[in-house]
Amino acid sequence: MRFLFCLTVVTLIALSSPQTAVAQPGGDPDNGKDVYKVCRACHQVGPGAKNGIGPILNGIVGRKAGTIAGFTYSEANTEAGAKGVVWTEDNLLKYLENPAAFMPGNKMVFAGVKNESDRRDLIAYLKQQLEN
Repeated sequence: MRFLFCLTVVTLIALSSPQTAVAQPGGDPDNGKDVYKVCRACHQVGPGAKNGIGPILNGIVGRKAGTIAGFTYSEANTEAGAKGVVWTEDNLLKYLENPAAFMPGNKMVFAGVKNESDRRDLIAYLKQQLEN
């Protein structure tokens, strides 16, 4: 009986304690904002975002590839959009791991975000960035 009581207490403490290191199923947008720092040399988000070296990322989740007005995409990205590639969370998860492998010939010179949890967090952050 004493063992059962101790196990119950330990379980309750574990469930009530903040768990900062556990990834949220849909991603943690707060951590995603930190992960985004590797993107901002080329991409802008938020109100007033503009195309730069890369296109703005507002509204990227759910958008067809290669379709931001005023940005000159690689042929590979434009063709992907013409073939119906949409930046779903799953496609972004794969693309952000290794852009060159996901879309050979694209212009993005970036090794990728290797940590899956960080990619999920980044996508959660990008989902918060609405169209301009």
